[in-house]
Amino acid sequence: MTRDRLLTRADLAVDPVDAAHLLLGSRFEAVTDEGTVAARIVEVEAYRGADDPASHSYRGRTARNAVMWGPAGHLYVYFVYGMHFCANVVCLTEGVPGAVLLRAGEITDGSELAARRRPAARNAHDLARGPARLASALGLGREHNGADLTDPASPLRLYAGDGIPPEQIRSGPRVGVAAAHDTPWRFWLDGSRAVSAYRRGGKPR
Repeated sequence: MTRDRLLTRADLAVDPVDAAHLLLGSRFEAVTDEGTVAARIVEVEAYRGADDPASHSYRGRTARNAVMWGPAGHLYVYFVYGMHFCANVVCLTEGVPGAVLLRAGEITDGSELAARRRPAARNAHDLARGPARLASALGLGREHNGADLTDPASPLRLYAGDGIPPEQIRSGPRVGVAAAHDTPWRFWLDGSRAVSAYRRGGKPR
């Protein structure tokens, strides 16, 4: 089955916009001590490097963003607003920064565990509706920064989707960034109720 094919480093060693399209419909599986939760990715955002002022890597390599500089297929987890974690999939080649923010997902496995982690969720569609909620539902934290999603032995794995028809993909401005607000590198699956609400930028990413 397609859902059993792990995405490879070669699959993800591409431009962030291309990687963003590839990740739509993919399945992120997280195995923790509490159990397993999986989500079908329905919304993403692409970020490049020195040519993208909205990217964490825009001003160069730091201890915080080092994972973004490769190799592809690793997870970049960061803490935001002093309260939430967000998860990104690194792309491009080693030494060239780029990543795709996982913005929203539909929980496909482990919904009871996801609901315990997200007690404020109003319904199933709200469990992973937004990047912080998605990371919380999957149980992702700082300890997962740098995890290799392409390793079959990893507790965090990313499986290929079944292919999304181009007419089902929508694009628009990125959310909550302080620069390049209108760059249309947010992509989502039309019709998914798990896609997050759009809020124009102006806040630091």
